Amino acid sequence: MNTPSVSLVQRILNRVEVWGNKLPDPAVLFLYLLAAVGLLSWLLSGIDFNVADPRTGNPLTINNQLSGDALTRLMSSMVTNFSHFHPVGVVLVAMLGIGVAEYSGFINAGLRSLLAVTAKWLLTPMTILIGIVSHSAVDAGYVLVIPLGGVIFYAAGRHPLAGIAAAFAGVSGGFSANFVPSALDPMLQGISQAGAQILDPTVTLNPLNNYYFTTASALIVTAVGWLITDKLVEPKLQSNPVDGDMSDLPTMEPLSTKERKALRWALISVVVGLLLLALSASYASSPWRGEDGSLTAFSAPLMKSIVPLIFLLFLIPGVVYGAIIGTIRSSKQFVEGMSKAMQSMGYYLVIMFCIAQFIYAFGQSNLGVLLAVKGADFLKAMALPAGITISGIIVLTGIINLFVGSASAKWALLSPIFIPMLMQLGISPDLAQAAYRIGDSSTNIITPLMPYFPLVVVFCQRYVTSTGIGTLTAMMLPFSISFLLVWTLFLMLYWWLGIPLGIQANYGYPAP
Repeated sequence: MNTPSVSLVQRILNRVEVWGNKLPDPAVLFLYLLAAVGLLSWLLSGIDFNVADPRTGNPLTINNQLSGDALTRLMSSMVTNFSHFHPVGVVLVAMLGIGVAEYSGFINAGLRSLLAVTAKWLLTPMTILIGIVSHSAVDAGYVLVIPLGGVIFYAAGRHPLAGIAAAFAGVSGGFSANFVPSALDPMLQGISQAGAQILDPTVTLNPLNNYYFTTASALIVTAVGWLITDKLVEPKLQSNPVDGDMSDLPTMEPLSTKERKALRWALISVVVGLLLLALSASYASSPWRGEDGSLTAFSAPLMKSIVPLIFLLFLIPGVVYGAIIGTIRSSKQFVEGMSKAMQSMGYYLVIMFCIAQFIYAFGQSNLGVLLAVKGADFLKAMALPAGITISGIIVLTGIINLFVGSASAKWALLSPIFIPMLMQLGISPDLAQAAYRIGDSSTNIITPLMPYFPLVVVFCQRYVTSTGIGTLTAMMLPFSISFLLVWTLFLMLYWWLGIPLGIQANYGYPAP
């Protein structure tokens, strides 16, 4: 890439950052969006759109969120909207354990040890890959890998926001790329199969029907993310001076003898804990398993316990390290570590309260369903060639993802439309699902409506206090556009070469 092009790109990103940071505070922004949902639902509530709700088959109607019934439902459910909002519990429980590990010095020592054996130039791909693999632990990457990305880069003398960007790109932008099967695979497969059986009740899909493609995609996402981080994002970030309080972050100083001993015993405690977990889950009647004997199904107690397990994964070695090194010698210090972590979460909780109310009202209004159905109908009416149609599905999914964040909810809306439509064009549900996964992942990192987006803003503000929505959006926009473009082209090439998408997967329908 030549210098003029880079300069032009950087000027565009600078404008995105400036405009984005002129938006209201994230908490207030979601209150404005809540009001917009009320107004728009009122305006559209009496219109017959002549479309069926794919979830029920009944005529789709927009529910007026300014009606008396809707307003009283919002008021009566406001507390539970917030307290039952999934990201709140995930973040707070994980942060309690991480807080103890950070307070004791365990994380500091571990990162210093890691940096001592890792080449500086490999930090970017390592961070992205760790983010990709973290998908196996549901939402753990958001509260674990992303903040550690900033810490690792800062300790290595690089811009910490570049580390956060690389980690965010891996965790969220590469959400559908993974070497390790996750609970997302059977969840999407089940929805795809239900959509396919609308047209052909005999269709069955394998839960790993995209596994080969998502494994290969992990390499593509890592390579593209590495290039964007080192060649575009980090150079631009040099204009964002680090002005936060980094007094408790690790440096490149070598570990002392006592620190090495404490770290060694802390890591031994982690290994022992993981071995005990593996042993307790290894037998067929293990209480960690679901009713069908699976460990990876969403209903399995092991999957439901991922966040508490992360809590223990940091709490136990943090206590062991602190007891040996002397930073945790009493229950008061133990609780102080948790309390310090919670003190930094106050702003996040305010934002989450506002997001929870917006998401509730948006879901109740059916505006997201209308957007999805109308978009799919438009694409179907275009009657484009198969390759262009698949590309259109990727782009449309990416656009809808800016408004409807949940991967399962979005696919539940789109699959009853997309999959039968594509089957009639001779395209398999396996390929349709692969296309959906690309669009669903690529724009995760640029939408403030994604529940973890404000959390990443908070992580950035630790280093650059002026960070706002615009800063993070401008930082992640090159990743999003690059992933969307390169990943789509990769799927086209993969399809052209006829490489299997996954286990028992096909490109065409009916299967040969």
